Amino acid sequence: MKYYIIAGEPSGDLHGSNLMKGIFAKDPQADIRFWGGDLMSAVGGTMVRHYKDTAVMGVWDVLTHLGKIRNNFKLCKKDILDNKPDVLILIDYPGFNLPMAEFAHNNGIKVFYYIAPKTWASKEYRVKKIKKVVDRLYTIFPFETPYFKKFGIDVHFSGNPTMDAIAQRQHADESREDFCQRNNLDAGRPIVALLAGSRQGELKYNLPAMLKEADRHPECQFVIAGAPSFSEKDYEQYINGHNVRLLFNETYQLVSQARCAIVTSGTATLETALLNCPQIVLYLMWGGRFADFMAKKVFIKVPYISLVNLNLNRTAVEELFQCAYTPEKMHSLLGDLLNDTPYRANMLKDYAELQSVIGGPGCSTRAAENMVDELIASRHS
Repeated sequence: MKYYIIAGEPSGDLHGSNLMKGIFAKDPQADIRFWGGDLMSAVGGTMVRHYKDTAVMGVWDVLTHLGKIRNNFKLCKKDILDNKPDVLILIDYPGFNLPMAEFAHNNGIKVFYYIAPKTWASKEYRVKKIKKVVDRLYTIFPFETPYFKKFGIDVHFSGNPTMDAIAQRQHADESREDFCQRNNLDAGRPIVALLAGSRQGELKYNLPAMLKEADRHPECQFVIAGAPSFSEKDYEQYINGHNVRLLFNETYQLVSQARCAIVTSGTATLETALLNCPQIVLYLMWGGRFADFMAKKVFIKVPYISLVNLNLNRTAVEELFQCAYTPEKMHSLLGDLLNDTPYRANMLKDYAELQSVIGGPGCSTRAAENMVDELIASRHS
């Protein structure tokens, strides 16, 4: 069968590559064409566009790249019609993927959406379009399934692909000493991992606050996990003169070896928890108290900003969102995580429960098998 997959970000490339492995295992003759990245390309199939040529983040970026966006839509639509796939599989990235879902649906192509848009957090109006143009929606969090089902959407939950990515990470069994030696770090000092986000705005507002704490702890090694969308140049203006290191392509390895982490909200909060690293969630943005008020009262529709707390439905990790952040509060929390405190021990217990809720590895294979089975069944119906 013919599959057309669209992933527009590094995380989509990662999860898309594991999904493709599952599809090839279930359907060895699969003909896969995709928009993605190097990881998907390494699995096989035919790449149409790399996500680096399609990624647009933020309002200003959109406004200044309207021509590029239009061209990408035009190319994608033409390529889909020319290749006539049995199914279009969309991975997150709703700004691009939902319009493509509508286009495919209107042209009689079956649509599967893998990693559902987070409409439960914001932009709930997208649910109507999902119900109209998506044949099957694949959720990755347990709480998402009843949420989408109440709208009458065909939903399938097979687990969270982050578990697959973590299980398959390089150097999974590496000792702390070997990790430090390989990355020229001091094995005698505790490591604090800094995950400051993958967007320029996140870097601008969150990394300086993290670095303030780094300067207060010379006994520790603060190490930034370089985002795939950035280069060293993106970090230079922030890190010069600070007690900090920068590592690229080592995020899972770094977090698994760190004593604790400071993490900007997003998938990274879940990854940090599944790697059993105690964390503080930090999210700062422009606008001060006004932005804080608008975010909580208008835009954010859920009680928590971290996926850890959302999945456990309680405060397992502290969230320093906008006005909740002060340098003093950050310093106190970090001190509790660096030392063997009840706060740290309780967080690790909560992580064990989270892993049970999320489910074990194999999500990508289970989702792929369900997709292939559904396509075979639809052919015979």
